[in-house]
Amino acid sequence: MLPNLFGTARTKEILQVNPTVLPQREEANEVKIFVYEYDAHSVHEYGAESVADCLHCKEGKYISWINIDGLRKNEVETICNDYGIHPLVIEDILSINQRPKFDEVDGILFCLLNMLYFNEQKKSIETEQISIILGPKYVLSFQEDSERDVFNPLRHRLKINNAKIRQRGADYLCYSLLDLIVDNYFIVMEKVSEQIEIVEEEVIRNANTRSLARINQLRKELIVLKRNFAPVRDLLNGIIRSESELLDEATTKYYKDVYDHIIQAYDLSENYRDIISSMQDLYINNVNLRMNEVMKVMAIVTCLLAPATVIGGIFGMNFETIPYIHNRWGFFLAVGAMLLIPLWMIRLFRKRGWF
Repeated sequence: MLPNLFGTARTKEILQVNPTVLPQREEANEVKIFVYEYDAHSVHEYGAESVADCLHCKEGKYISWINIDGLRKNEVETICNDYGIHPLVIEDILSINQRPKFDEVDGILFCLLNMLYFNEQKKSIETEQISIILGPKYVLSFQEDSERDVFNPLRHRLKINNAKIRQRGADYLCYSLLDLIVDNYFIVMEKVSEQIEIVEEEVIRNANTRSLARINQLRKELIVLKRNFAPVRDLLNGIIRSESELLDEATTKYYKDVYDHIIQAYDLSENYRDIISSMQDLYINNVNLRMNEVMKVMAIVTCLLAPATVIGGIFGMNFETIPYIHNRWGFFLAVGAMLLIPLWMIRLFRKRGWF
């Protein structure tokens, strides 16, 4: 019960990353390919049966976004080889547990990061690796999960006539993808913040072992946030500093805006860590306070029983001559002393403010 309570399996899931061991990615059961080709006047959206159906986008007159949901080695290698993507980039796309990063390779810009989701049932943060390749007039995005992402607002904007994204190049499309991913980080953080508030009230009202377990769980989820926010900050900083011809100077300010957002998210995650640490200190203080209250009551009871113990011990000694042993009032005097002395002690303790 205790390993499940304190989430030791979650600890192993978060921290078990060995770069010396080549991880094996399982082939996706289903691959979904969606293509968006657009310019300032029109947009074409369609689903491709295979990667071969969207290879023509490379030479088209439109700006194209090819989004592949579900990764299979053959499909990834086929489209990447046709677009002239370096083998090292292909290896990164197919890898797992990668640290978010940014690379400039053979005339393309490569971004690898994680989309974050909050699992309401498990109260934990789930990650999905996404790879984004920016080329001259195209953007390729590779997602692990074919059932979910955070790009629906972008799909909606592409369908709007005179939308800003339709007036700009592929670099603005890449910015839009990164912006939605980072904005979704704040939604996840709001969920974490709600859990922190719930646990904080629980610790204040009735701290117990389960409260400590939930604090421990939240600390692990904040590790997930930190492991994503700090590298994404470096990723965006690398894009801003890049002198690639693929990035329009007018678009750089938009990347700076996303950079400001990730800095804010990182600062909030640090604040959450401080709150969790304070909450753990509060839990320990509450436990110590409760123990002190118990020890205080036990000490008072011991003090109150001490006179009765002494009197009973004196008059219970096995001697022939004991005061009042033959007095008819001796027993009542002894019992009265046993009662009156503790009552006097209670009054004295209250007067001195000991309880």
